[in-house]
Amino acid sequence: MIRIATIGTSMITSSFLEVLNASERGRFVGTLSRDPARAERFSTEHGGERGFSSIEQVAAASDVDAVYVGSPNARHCEQALACIRAGKHVLVEKPVCANHREAERLFAAARGHGVVALEAMRPLHDPALCLIRDALPRLGTIRRTTLRFGKYSSRYDDVLAGRHTNIFDCAMASGALMDIGVYCVEPLIALFGAPRTIQCAAALLDEGTRGITGGAIDGAGVLCANYPGHVATLHYSKITTDLAENQIEGELGTLTFASVSMPSNARIDLRERRTADSVGYSITSTIECALELPSCPNTMVYELDDFIDAILAVQSGASAEDAPAGWLGSVGDLQAISLASLEVMDAAREQIGVRFSADTADR
Repeated sequence: MIRIATIGTSMITSSFLEVLNASERGRFVGTLSRDPARAERFSTEHGGERGFSSIEQVAAASDVDAVYVGSPNARHCEQALACIRAGKHVLVEKPVCANHREAERLFAAARGHGVVALEAMRPLHDPALCLIRDALPRLGTIRRTTLRFGKYSSRYDDVLAGRHTNIFDCAMASGALMDIGVYCVEPLIALFGAPRTIQCAAALLDEGTRGITGGAIDGAGVLCANYPGHVATLHYSKITTDLAENQIEGELGTLTFASVSMPSNARIDLRERRTADSVGYSITSTIECALELPSCPNTMVYELDDFIDAILAVQSGASAEDAPAGWLGSVGDLQAISLASLEVMDAAREQIGVRFSADTADR
């Protein structure tokens, strides 16, 4: 039984605790909040034993084996490092850190202390994306990929009303790319590897909001990733809603699916070439076939299972880097995807002019 504490009291932490409390292999100890009363209340409401009021308390707790970090992005690195240095395994909500340099430091510390450090990126643990990967050879040579995630955020209404929110705050390493575009970047790299080059364009929030956001910050954007003979476009937004499907297009057919964060409703349209018509033109039609994907009401169960599997492997003698962590391979394999994704997002933010405090720290 892996004893797990959590950091944060947001909806995403509640969703994680839903699957943790249903697991026979994990137990919820309690949560950390800056407000001790809120920590106690949240912990009690979710079946925990007590609340924590400081990261030092969490790190020192002898009855905690692992920690789920669900705090704002800018806090991930320092909080996860405190837990790692105390010998605790960490599952860190996406994006794992504010930038590539922070993530390198975090993963190096985890290797040095022999503990598991994983990013909580749902589709990378979801067997639905694994089935999509396995179906790609049916498409022939892949030429074009379009991944998209756009959902209007009520937090944007706060900004428009002149109120501060962590979701649009440079000090919190947030914005559309970091909060929602990452759901497009990481599956792309999981499926096809790191691109050779990228170009990014963004719709920044109006300059008049920068007193609230702490600087230029993106509300929506498009990232173009270039591979040899293959181009991918990633569309993301927190100030509009995208209703289109995701597509992976090959020379023999096209695979479409809904929801890049929780893949569903997938199908493959294969091109069928027929004989020439009466004037010599070839007639091409398509054969549509459904791609059955598993359905799960809360896909965080997959990342929890992979996290616990990795911890148990380490407890049985495996190295933290080589421990199995789902269909993509080992902990080290998933860390490599996290690092490559942050490298892409660092470059994208450089192009669109979005800067975080972590970008200048330790230089």
